[in-house]
Amino acid sequence: MESQRSFLLIGLAMVGFLLWQQWQLDYGPQPVAPITTSAQLSTELDMPSSEDVPAASSDNQRLINSTTRGGKIISVVTDTLILSIDTKGGDVVSANLAKFPLEEDSDELYSLLKPSGDKLFIAQSGLIGRDGTDSKGRPTYTVVKDSYVLEGASLTVPLTLVTPGGLEVTKSFIFNRGSHKIDVTYDIKNNTSDPKQVQQFAQLKQSMLEQEGSMFMPIYRGGAYSTEDDRYQKYPFDDMVDSNLKKTTAAGWAAMIEHYFVSAWVPPQDQKNNLFSRVLQQTNGVIGYTGQSVTIEAGKTAQINSILYLGPKDQDTLAGIANGLDLTVDYGFLWMISQPLFTFLQFIHTLVGNWGFAIILITIVVKGAMYPLTKKQYESMAKMRALKPKMDALKERFGDDKQKMQQAMMEMYKKDKVNPMGGCFPLLLQMPIFLALYWVLLESVELRHADFIFWITDLSAKDPFFVLPVLTGISMYLLQKLQPMTMTDPMQQKIMQFMPVAMSLFFFIFPAGLVLYWLISNVITLVQAKIIYASMEKRGLKTK
Repeated sequence: MESQRSFLLIGLAMVGFLLWQQWQLDYGPQPVAPITTSAQLSTELDMPSSEDVPAASSDNQRLINSTTRGGKIISVVTDTLILSIDTKGGDVVSANLAKFPLEEDSDELYSLLKPSGDKLFIAQSGLIGRDGTDSKGRPTYTVVKDSYVLEGASLTVPLTLVTPGGLEVTKSFIFNRGSHKIDVTYDIKNNTSDPKQVQQFAQLKQSMLEQEGSMFMPIYRGGAYSTEDDRYQKYPFDDMVDSNLKKTTAAGWAAMIEHYFVSAWVPPQDQKNNLFSRVLQQTNGVIGYTGQSVTIEAGKTAQINSILYLGPKDQDTLAGIANGLDLTVDYGFLWMISQPLFTFLQFIHTLVGNWGFAIILITIVVKGAMYPLTKKQYESMAKMRALKPKMDALKERFGDDKQKMQQAMMEMYKKDKVNPMGGCFPLLLQMPIFLALYWVLLESVELRHADFIFWITDLSAKDPFFVLPVLTGISMYLLQKLQPMTMTDPMQQKIMQFMPVAMSLFFFIFPAGLVLYWLISNVITLVQAKIIYASMEKRGLKTK
């Protein structure tokens, strides 16, 4: 196995993986957009029907559709969130993240929830069931003022309602300084002489029309949920189109996730909850939950709670809110490798205070830890090259008799104690670590708009002057030239000569943090190869 083949294997593995993800985006089932006005999309408010959730009680699951007309919008400003809440239903219809600009050095904030048509994304909640306030249409709450500003450590925004059926309801949004978590509580007083039954529902409704990501930046945007049996499971819009999610579970949660941010409803974790999804008008995906039915005796009060999280994918924070919510930082099937790598990257950052230098240092540590594998790989390559004259002689001897040629080669390998796969296995063992670190650098919100040095002011964006991609291409060329071209097939030679150029083109659109990692990894490999070959030559072994 030669070094040139190693580059080809790395490149093909990575490109093949990204091509597969893009194929899913391009050719998987796509939502069809009907003719619908923006006004209709932004005002329509559909709630879960009895068919969308696992059966509990048909009366308690009976829901209808209504609109948000008749309410007014109130504003809430904290140090982390700028929200708009519609008094019709008490839904959060927009959310801007106060500490996350849309672009680097931009005055415009990142908008997580949006009330507009083709980018619609709102968080809805209410009380359903036999006596629920939302069972026969969305109620209009009253508020004491139209705007609220966090001034102390916490802020409570109460919305009040008195129903014709005798329920007095206060729906409160509770905010805490420095937090993206919102506690949503219903304080319900039964002013009648009969018991009342209500059931909480909460859902996220998002347009499926907007796409995110590309072939070389495969970013997931869609639903996700958790059950007692499965801590984290994606539920893409394609799956919502195919079938409705119906899960009954202890605890659990439902979310919509995107590149660096997550919106999630977290029900009471000590109760049984019904998770559901559905598609509205073929354009909007909905995922959410309904909670347990609550009976409020005559003259008594009850409180129902839930959590709405609107913010960045901060793993420590999310892990503290609900089991598995931190897995929305999606490292894929290599999460068991990626999570320790991220923890180590965080630790290094606390020491150096710069994410760029932290990437350099973790690359040095990882490549150093893999040095024994790299040594075996390059030593095996050198041994295989030393056998090239003998292999050429075998080709001349046996010509087109492939069977005899194969037998002779196996005898030669056995006699010279050479494993033809010796250079491949170490490389394959390194690939999961490379891909795991790739996902860490791609998914970590900590790198969003993170400064490095000089012209690299955002490690999550491409190098504006393409210096890192060019240097990476040069390093790949040097790694390729480190070994003489031994391939005799002209096509293979052209492929290997073109590989550094092709990979460099990919780096032009990669985030600077990823390219920095690859560049440093290549430089370290060059140094390690020189050390390995120098050691082999001292032992009298051929390296060319």
